[in-house]
Amino acid sequence: MRRGPVSAAAMQARTVVEDQSFRSSHCSAEEYDAFLASCRIRKHFGEQRRSHRKLFIDAWPDLEEWLHAPLAERVGRINGQTRRNLSNRPSYFARAYLYYLALKGYLRIDYDWLLAVGDLCIHAVVRHMQIDLGVKTLAREGAALGLRMANADRAMRWTLGRLAMHHGARSVGRLGDADVDGFLSAVRRFGARPDIADYWGSVERYGLASKQWITMIGQLRLVLYHRGQAQEIPCKIMPSADVRAPQPAMDALVEKWLQRRGASLRPATVYHHALTARRFLEHLATVAPEVQTFACVKHDHIMSWMDAMTTEVSSKTGRPLTPRSQRGRVVRLAQFFKDAEDWAWPGIPRWPLVAKRDLPRVPDCVPRYIPRADLERLMAAVRTLEDPFQRAAFLVARWSGARRGEIRRLTTDCLDSYADGTARLRLPVGKTARERLVPLHEEAAEALRAVLAIRKTVADRDLPDERTGQLVRFVFVWRGKLMSERYLFETPLTHLCETAGLVDANGRRTITMHRFRHTLGTELAERGAKLHTMMSVLGHECPRMAMVYCRISDAEVLRDYRSVLEPGAVIAGAGAEAIRSGELSEGAIDWLRTNFLKTELELGHCLRLPSEGPCECDLYLSCSRFVTTPAYAPRLRDRHQLELSLADDARERSWPREVERHCAVARRIEQLLSDLGEGVDC
Repeated sequence: MRRGPVSAAAMQARTVVEDQSFRSSHCSAEEYDAFLASCRIRKHFGEQRRSHRKLFIDAWPDLEEWLHAPLAERVGRINGQTRRNLSNRPSYFARAYLYYLALKGYLRIDYDWLLAVGDLCIHAVVRHMQIDLGVKTLAREGAALGLRMANADRAMRWTLGRLAMHHGARSVGRLGDADVDGFLSAVRRFGARPDIADYWGSVERYGLASKQWITMIGQLRLVLYHRGQAQEIPCKIMPSADVRAPQPAMDALVEKWLQRRGASLRPATVYHHALTARRFLEHLATVAPEVQTFACVKHDHIMSWMDAMTTEVSSKTGRPLTPRSQRGRVVRLAQFFKDAEDWAWPGIPRWPLVAKRDLPRVPDCVPRYIPRADLERLMAAVRTLEDPFQRAAFLVARWSGARRGEIRRLTTDCLDSYADGTARLRLPVGKTARERLVPLHEEAAEALRAVLAIRKTVADRDLPDERTGQLVRFVFVWRGKLMSERYLFETPLTHLCETAGLVDANGRRTITMHRFRHTLGTELAERGAKLHTMMSVLGHECPRMAMVYCRISDAEVLRDYRSVLEPGAVIAGAGAEAIRSGELSEGAIDWLRTNFLKTELELGHCLRLPSEGPCECDLYLSCSRFVTTPAYAPRLRDRHQLELSLADDARERSWPREVERHCAVARRIEQLLSDLGEGVDC
């Protein structure tokens, strides 16, 4: 089953259910004295600990009452207080005793107390009690996954110590998703307390501390996942709290739609669907706060939202939204209305609110390949990348034409070879929902083999593929997590463009990762690759997508153009005289230069301009606008033989008019070949 990033609501739902039957209690004085004696501490220090215990028991003979007392009393010392003006001296000085009770199972301390006390010195008590919380074991396993040993040790000490205080000391083999989710929910919940400044000085200070805590809890989840004790995939970025729209009924319907559609969509697609719907609801709350159900949404509301998007700035690029982004948002919103109508949900308009004519027009741009000079400078910088994973990712993008998501999700069995030894790359299921095999340049294959060798030295658990849901061993994994596209591509590409000088006047890079794909497609078209080959390599579903690269094959278009319109070109046909005599105007020449590919016929080119209206003549071989070149001589000879065979067939059937027609066409082709200096039988 596919698993995406867990939301804050899901974490809250999976919080550990506490055992309500458990009752906290004090230990006996003899037991605590025996523990202090085993610690081999100085006499006065032991007497102090006994005194603190007695003071605490006198103040709180029933531990259950202490657990339900206000947090400030239980902490004993809040922000701004010194040891002389403590709010509750017994609770403050009895912390070591409380640690002992929790680790021995007499007490289960709530997360609020554990998070309010900034510095829990519990590991000295753990050491004296000779309890193994598993800190060293999990820290070593984290280091084996790529974490720094010091960071892993610190994370395990912080998390395992507090978990032991909350649940009691137990084997690390019993930890799982519920423990991690409960801890994360407590950290987020504690940050929402109105009195947070009493314990941490300010909300900002707690925010900085909680960010480090969430990272350490994430590292614990990472190790537990690769131990097989957690099923939730460790995320590169920890999920934030859920953001709700201001219209509860409409937001609930959107959430219902996302849950129903999410089973068949990628997590990133679900995220964009959610973002679109919530942005529209936020706009409605501003311009039409009286609208609280989708039944009240009108076409004017959609148009108002579209007008507002024209001035909206993207949080990712810092620039205004492009027409393509605006169109994508409107299409996703229209999909919501269509799905809700198809599923007969109540409160949904039964008429379309968005028409195709309302959508922003998207410019039809040709693929932007990287010019050869820029490509050479860029690839020279790529080869100097220190990180072997980044270097391999860029070289695979350069020589395979794969999309970023496909490269990021390559598996360790992705590389083999054809019978002749050429490297072969297996690209995973991507945008078109199908795998494909493509040849790979040896430079990229060598870089990929180096990364695969590194992956063999790491014994981590397989991760689920977001498209198929299957557990696979990915290539681009570091510290037990799938590397992000930002780390693999975006960040290094910015550095590479700055190194190669490929930046604009504002210092922004002029190259995107998708231009590597366009570059390979253009190179295939220029070198005469078959259309089916281009579709197979680039993963296109229809020929129209691959034909775009044929259209921009500059060398092919330029060669055909020069063969007809360049001075001194060998041409024939009735339109040849207009070219030789210079009768074509500058406007006509400009149109032909731009649209020359559209003028091609079976046996030549038609130079009829759009201003002259549609062509009414089917006998184009004799048309005054027809022109042909020696490149079409083989086709002309084939047509000549066909016309002669058709004339013979008509002669046998006693069709004299057909014989005359086919013979006339054959003579015209003979004249064209003669004008081109070509023979009929060559």
